[in-house]
Amino acid sequence: MALEGINTGDVAWVLASSALVLLMTPGLAFFYGGLVKGSNVLNTMMMSVISMGVTAVLWVTVGFSLAFGTGGGALIGDFSYVGLAGLESQLWPGTALPALLFAVFQMTFAIIASAIISGAVAERMRFSAYVSFICLWSVLVYAPVCHWVWGPGGWMEEMGAKDFAGGNVVHETTAVSALVLAVLLGPRLGHGEVEKPVPHNVPFAILGAALLWFGWSGFNGGSALAADETAVLALVNTYIAAASSLVVWSTLERLQHTRSSATGMVTGAVVGLVIITPAAGYVSPMGALAMGAVGCALVYPTFQLSHRRVDDNLDAFPCHGVGSFVGACLTGVFAKDGGLLYGGGLRLLGVEVLAALATAVYTAVVTAAIFFVLSRFMPMRVAEDAECAGLDNVCHGEAAYGHQNATPMTPFEHTQGSFKAAGAKKTSAVRGQEPCEERGEDLESQVTACSTASA
Repeated sequence: MALEGINTGDVAWVLASSALVLLMTPGLAFFYGGLVKGSNVLNTMMMSVISMGVTAVLWVTVGFSLAFGTGGGALIGDFSYVGLAGLESQLWPGTALPALLFAVFQMTFAIIASAIISGAVAERMRFSAYVSFICLWSVLVYAPVCHWVWGPGGWMEEMGAKDFAGGNVVHETTAVSALVLAVLLGPRLGHGEVEKPVPHNVPFAILGAALLWFGWSGFNGGSALAADETAVLALVNTYIAAASSLVVWSTLERLQHTRSSATGMVTGAVVGLVIITPAAGYVSPMGALAMGAVGCALVYPTFQLSHRRVDDNLDAFPCHGVGSFVGACLTGVFAKDGGLLYGGGLRLLGVEVLAALATAVYTAVVTAAIFFVLSRFMPMRVAEDAECAGLDNVCHGEAAYGHQNATPMTPFEHTQGSFKAAGAKKTSAVRGQEPCEERGEDLESQVTACSTASA
């Protein structure tokens, strides 16, 4: 039976946007997977992919109801939509969309939010502990904050905070949780004692960033919840901010290191995408250009910070935490309705800062509580010998590139290729650990053997 008042154009756009946002999670898996060492790539990618399962199940059963239930008040929803009950036969209020489609679109946001956290705990957190954590986190952190910002009667929405597509809801929550977990879990072996390892597979990282940029079309554009001029504006602003941030990042990197890296370029684009997320439908195209450029210049220095006891190895906090906070502040400046540059004074800016800080405090406290509760029932971190050997084989019994490439040269170095010098020794930088002998054969002998076989 057709729903009265449905707009088929809006439905088509949000259906497509849901698919685009869902694609962002495999994109994130490739992005993160390319940045870790070769012996941990599958484990790192699985941390994103598993969210497509457990977070989706929790969202359908209880998460959506807690986030968007109408009877809970300013802090949380209720249980009126448990199991998506009753959504098949109604439009979502304020839209021309089936309520079930709205729920699925929001589900894709919850999925990638859980996955982002893995960037700060990759290569050392037990997979089962991580799955347990994101299950609790999606219910106790994501759903309440989602209700505050987007849910009926949420206190941030009532206060007038602007978050078009999830600066607070997705990026601030995940980044703060990632930072807290990184501190409580402790650094990787060798962190702070040697230079930061290089990515093991830069093409993976580029592919992942490209999928994220592509998917962000639905992330921001679909948040208009209609195929209209707001969706167009959000899409245009998304592309412009990412482009200007990429250019600024590449320029700053060249000034600092005399060259621009591929990893740096795609990182700059992702930073720009995060910055524009809260403002995508509220600012002009030139405002988006300025937000990407100015925001990137403010975020870039935070990627240079390091501490021996804080190991956010994939920079989840500076990218998503600092980026979203800067984006929220710039929304208060560039928003056409109430922004500082449009005669709105400081009110919107103050509201944006308050909302971001409140989100950060709540997220940090609940994240720490979840961690301490789980740690009473299970170990949160892998053993040192497992971390040294690589988590793909130890935890999952698989290797991404075959046995040789899956074995790290040291606990903190990336495998650079299949061919190693015969009999080469590699001294570990971890105190108290015996040097490990490299496996593999000399490149010249392998090439000779191949030539002989061919002949």
